[in-house]
Amino acid sequence: MGDVISSNLDEGKREMISARTRAIMKEFGTIYEHQYAVALFNSVRYEIEGGGTPQTQLLHRKDPLKNKSIFSGGLFQYLEESKKWRSRFLYVGDTYNIGLYESKAAHERGLHSKGVIKCAGYKALTSMEEYLGLLNNSPSDAKAKAGTAPFLKCPTQYPLILWHPYARHHYFCVMTEKEQKKWHAVFQDCVRHTNNGLSEECKVSTPAFTDALRLYRQAKGHYGTWDMMCGNPPQILANLVMETLHPELRTLIVPRLKGKLQQRQKDWMLISDAVYRQVLSQTQTQYEALVQACEVERPRLDAALRTDMDQIITSKEHVTGKIRAVVLPRAEQLLRSNVQPYINSILEALMEPTSRGFSEVRDILFRELVEVTKNTVNDSSKEKLGEHMEKISMLAFHPVKMQTCYEKMEMLNLEGLQQRFDISSPSVFIQRAQILMRQQMDNAVHTFEQLVRQSAEEHSGEDLCKTLQRSQDRVLKKYDYDSSSVRKKFFREALLQIIIPYMLKQLSPSCSPDLPRFKELIFEDFSRFILVESIFEEVVLQSVTKDIMMAVKEAAVQRRHNLYRDSMVLTNSDPNLHLLGDDTIDWAGQFGGVKGERQGGEAGNRRRKQIVSMIHLEGLPPLPYESCLEVPGVDNIPEENEGQDVASEKPESPEPEERGILKTDPGSPDSIDQIRHLINPVLEVVVPASEEDGSELTNGVLPLEQGDDVKYITTEKETMPRQSPTKGLSVTDETSDVTGQSSDTDLLEDQQTISAIESAIQQIEIAVQEDSDGEFPQTSSNSSQNHHDDSGFQSPANENVEEGGEPQPITVDTEQVTLTLVEGVI
Repeated sequence: MGDVISSNLDEGKREMISARTRAIMKEFGTIYEHQYAVALFNSVRYEIEGGGTPQTQLLHRKDPLKNKSIFSGGLFQYLEESKKWRSRFLYVGDTYNIGLYESKAAHERGLHSKGVIKCAGYKALTSMEEYLGLLNNSPSDAKAKAGTAPFLKCPTQYPLILWHPYARHHYFCVMTEKEQKKWHAVFQDCVRHTNNGLSEECKVSTPAFTDALRLYRQAKGHYGTWDMMCGNPPQILANLVMETLHPELRTLIVPRLKGKLQQRQKDWMLISDAVYRQVLSQTQTQYEALVQACEVERPRLDAALRTDMDQIITSKEHVTGKIRAVVLPRAEQLLRSNVQPYINSILEALMEPTSRGFSEVRDILFRELVEVTKNTVNDSSKEKLGEHMEKISMLAFHPVKMQTCYEKMEMLNLEGLQQRFDISSPSVFIQRAQILMRQQMDNAVHTFEQLVRQSAEEHSGEDLCKTLQRSQDRVLKKYDYDSSSVRKKFFREALLQIIIPYMLKQLSPSCSPDLPRFKELIFEDFSRFILVESIFEEVVLQSVTKDIMMAVKEAAVQRRHNLYRDSMVLTNSDPNLHLLGDDTIDWAGQFGGVKGERQGGEAGNRRRKQIVSMIHLEGLPPLPYESCLEVPGVDNIPEENEGQDVASEKPESPEPEERGILKTDPGSPDSIDQIRHLINPVLEVVVPASEEDGSELTNGVLPLEQGDDVKYITTEKETMPRQSPTKGLSVTDETSDVTGQSSDTDLLEDQQTISAIESAIQQIEIAVQEDSDGEFPQTSSNSSQNHHDDSGFQSPANENVEEGGEPQPITVDTEQVTLTLVEGVI
């Protein structure tokens, strides 16, 4: 391997690579320094003038992955040096870099890893056919012909490949399809996280970097999105250098390679990786020096800005008015003819998969929160509560559980629009939406944790269960609002990313020659903060912003996208919520709920809590290598419920269009069947369907008023309906205990109690059916009004009861049971 690299990358070629990198970095550095001053001006102006986005409903934690590990396990890896497959133990820490170790024991002893894979820019593949397709699609002279045997043979049917256009490729394989799916989800999550390497907390350096990069590529004629804007700034700059350097080296080196086709492919990949590492090392050093120089200059620029801010703003507005007079007519003409007809089609293509993905996030969140509530009902001790909360604490960072959400977004298809608007691929928008899904999930879980911790300190037993259910309803409602706001912002930003580069490309040839004359209008002292090129782009952006805002606003009215209207603003019903904290709660430490986490010695301090549990397949003997099949599972978030009793099964979350809305008329027989399955999901009795015709009985909800002292009946049937909870259905049964575990002698009494409940329900249905005028006009009216609001997602919480009004109970007494009916709507 060393001979191939040294013979094809001699000192002359390496010096040429260094010279090319220095030239590109010098040109980029000049643009970056100009954009750094502009970004600092915008930051200081924003700080002085104030303003900002509305406060979110959900809480946000600062460092959710502190002292956490994502995944670890064993599989086979192909080693280029020995050309053999060897077992390796892989560890994925909070940086999402993959560490390779000889064995699990080597990792636990703290030995150095055999290598680290930084996943930014990679693609995770699960078949050799897909991998060879990428190799053949690359513009290389070493292409495999149809039917040619691949240069790498996988010993199993389940390969896993990490492919990069410039860096070294990594080959793995596992023994089962289930392992392959799990590792594939983990690898994809590593790529997704490391691709998002630009910090949003840096209000000056990050905008300066992205604007400088965009202006550099536009100067070279490259408009539109860029797939290789992946990783941290040095990695992105290395990709920028390789974008032009890689084709030149390929043309120079590949024809000189000897051997069979497969060997030439291997040699070229090794050479490409060596070049990429050299370029990355150089961009790392030069970018750090560039940022340091700008930071040294920052105090002087900041002082000048704060002294002359009013004059700078006035000067900029004057120049903007002059440029707008020249550019705006041309921009509006282009907008009317070539952009406006396509805005709705672009938005529709973005909204469908995005809304499905966020809806799937809500469904998973709903199921996990319901599971916590159900388990707490069976055992309401604080130790058990801590154990249940620990399981969902890192739900957002669980690659396997979140995979179904991410897959919804991968269905995004911009075919037909990509060529017109110069979109290389939709991957930029897919990964951005997936990152937002993960953030919203983590915000929702963190908010639930804070509410539960506060409640656990004040309540216990049955009161704690009721508080958990109310907290669940509050979190779901807040998630609905925040997810709507996040999606609308994402749609606006995506439309701008698609449309603005296209308009700049069309307008630059005619407008750019006129821009230099406007520099004469800028005072020399202000010339670092006011750039005519930036003003030109701002004018183009302003010309299209109104149409984009209007398109997103109109889309919010369509219920199928589950968006709140812009006029729907939730008041802050929890004024003290944001005072609860933004730190990750240590449930094991506070409540002692997780066993095995308190370990003494250095090994215990070094080992981190792992988010993803391992797969255990029944009937499979231990493997000779350290596979993730045999690594002891970490039960933080188990993927499967094998061996659990029926009472702990996860309910299916309702479809978005079914939440709180009946598909049939309230009086029809079908609606009665639907109503029976919308009863409280925490503890209830599933009432059997009746042959009687329908009723308008408060949508079938039979809740007791809050504060009633009740006991619950449980049966062997699955009691979880396909609907999120309301205030609660409570049935008093004097013959069963609180936990629902009745003895054999009490079984007959339980059955008699259930029969009494059925009889009472049937009597109510008959009574309501015979009343031609209807006994519950307020219920049906309120239900209709609430459920047909165009505000989008309807929270499962009871929202129909007006504040200050007390629901009127209707009581039906039988010999064994008392049912209290309170007006309410699911």
